[in-house]
Amino acid sequence: MVKSIAKKIFEKFINRETIAYAVAGAMTTLVNFISYEGLYRLGLDNLTANALAWVIAVSFAYLVNKNQVFLSKSRDAVDEAMKLSKFFGARIVTLLVEQAGMFIFAEILHIYRWLVKICLSAIVIILNYLFSKLFVFKNEQDKI
Repeated sequence: MVKSIAKKIFEKFINRETIAYAVAGAMTTLVNFISYEGLYRLGLDNLTANALAWVIAVSFAYLVNKNQVFLSKSRDAVDEAMKLSKFFGARIVTLLVEQAGMFIFAEILHIYRWLVKICLSAIVIILNYLFSKLFVFKNEQDKI
């Protein structure tokens, strides 16, 4: 009985979708980190570099999440526009979480910016998955 419950829990949380999301999340995080550091080294301040890196990473994430993680197909241009706007809207919420964290911990408390960025990324990845699964691509879940 305990083995059966453990198996159900494992299958609920470790499946094609969550593994694909973990890979996509790692790739998106890499795109974000490389963009952030490149923009920072070009002379942009910390928060501006972080915001522009976010735009680059979220654009990449939308394509990967839509096509590889949630296997989403749009019926028409309106459906695609709705998904895109929901995706970016949800990501704006997590951008605000990240920007607030960067401001408080890196700018005010002077904690090393990469330590702050990495810690915040873990929180943001979890929130992004939940928003994508429950809000953006929720209609796709019945098909998988």
